[in-house]
Amino acid sequence: MPDVTQQISAVRRTMGTRVLAAGEARVQTISRTFDTDVEDLWDACTNPERLPRWFLPVTGELRLHGRYQFQGNAGGLIERCDPPKGFAATWEYGGEVSWIEVRLTPEPGGRARLELEHVAHVTDEMWKRFGPGATGVGWDLGLLGLSLHMASGHSVTPEWTAEFEASEDYRRFVALSSDLWREADVAAGADPEQAAAAAGRTAAAYTGAE
Repeated sequence: MPDVTQQISAVRRTMGTRVLAAGEARVQTISRTFDTDVEDLWDACTNPERLPRWFLPVTGELRLHGRYQFQGNAGGLIERCDPPKGFAATWEYGGEVSWIEVRLTPEPGGRARLELEHVAHVTDEMWKRFGPGATGVGWDLGLLGLSLHMASGHSVTPEWTAEFEASEDYRRFVALSSDLWREADVAAGADPEQAAAAAGRTAAAYTGAE
């Protein structure tokens, strides 16, 4: 099993706001550095044969103006593509539309940083109930899978995932992630009591305790 504390501590999380044509939106940013170069990180994030090794199977056209669909999760339209620097796309799930942007930058020592920005309308019901942890815990788990894949070159198998999700390490990972997204939310101006309640609902939802 991964070192949960190390994996959680390796990630940066921030919250902010942005005004869109349709109104105010929340901006969630998560980033992490990996022991590889930008080109390899780009391939891991955009190659349809490699994405299932750490995230989910994907169908569609992974190109500018192409539509994609992750199995059992979100789909959307690729709105911008600038290999190997990054891409932007809609993130459509549960009847709601939000937006993601992935930026890849070189770091000292031949490493590379992935920064993912997720923008969602404040009126989205999921964000009202769960706060940034609604998507934040999922992104943390995604970066965990990417970290394990990049470190070994192997796939994160469904069997490993099932074992991890049944473990105390998983529950601790979710609790830590939920709480750190709560901290980021409060730092961005959210009401502390409401943020704490949302974080509790998020942790319960991800661990099946809700």
